[in-house]
Amino acid sequence: TPMFAAHILDRLADSHDERFQVVAAVTRPDEPRGRGMGLSPSPVAEVAHRREVRLFKPEKIRTPAFLAEIKACEPDFLVVAAYGRILPQSILDTAKIAPLNVHASLLPRYRGAAPIETAILGGDSETGVTIMRITAQMDAGPIVLSRSLTITASDTQATLKDRLAELGAAALIEALDLYARGQAAETAQDESKATYTKPIEKADATIDWSAPAAAIERMTRAYDPWPVARTTLDGAPILVWRARVEETSSRRDAGAIVAVKPVPVVQCGQGTLALLEVQAPGRKRMGAADFFRGRKLAATPRLGG
Repeated sequence: TPMFAAHILDRLADSHDERFQVVAAVTRPDEPRGRGMGLSPSPVAEVAHRREVRLFKPEKIRTPAFLAEIKACEPDFLVVAAYGRILPQSILDTAKIAPLNVHASLLPRYRGAAPIETAILGGDSETGVTIMRITAQMDAGPIVLSRSLTITASDTQATLKDRLAELGAAALIEALDLYARGQAAETAQDESKATYTKPIEKADATIDWSAPAAAIERMTRAYDPWPVARTTLDGAPILVWRARVEETSSRRDAGAIVAVKPVPVVQCGQGTLALLEVQAPGRKRMGAADFFRGRKLAATPRLGG
């Protein structure tokens, strides 16, 4: 449904491989978006319309009517990428060859809903995509192939998703080619190495200033563009978009603002963090130095509760 999946659909439709074609796409129903909260199609729906691909937007997927629509497509493969719903076995069974998932991690590491955010939060140097056969257990099916990439020190959730979408599209086309040539091999995952992620919630983005500065800096990147790392100043919320770990330290309590020039610096549980870009609710993102320059701070200012 989201942009990650839309890029993969776009690449599939643009592959010009005569051995396969996209016969239909499935996405979540239109949702309210924007200031007017009018109904807008998902990124996948927009690609399907542009590519003139038949599109399904079911409110419910566990219905005889939807199952009949999928069966009528007579699919050799079902490809799932960030759909956001668990498919029943009756739908998975409509694939004559295989139901495949494009998962944004190197399975069995980081099964579940938030592998990209979790990889950044964990300070991982590498991640990737896995093409796997879908089974009843979440992200536990046999692996067709995996492809890796390096996580850079500047990667955000958004930039990493973009790169993984491109890698995932290429890996999926490669996997389909293997099936077409009768060379696809499915390898069982090592369950002893399986780890899991949970869906990200807005509450997860609240900064705990007693954490190490490096961990908080990773938060700002992992939660960009959503839900955005956040804290408070004098009880008012602040979104923290960009930060930098500093070499300095102080004896102040965690959350204390130990300097404001040339940029605000905050004491963390371990080390200090320079704030580079912040945002007040309803206002534009701006340089943290400019934001704090316009504030009257307490004698001993601090962030957080």
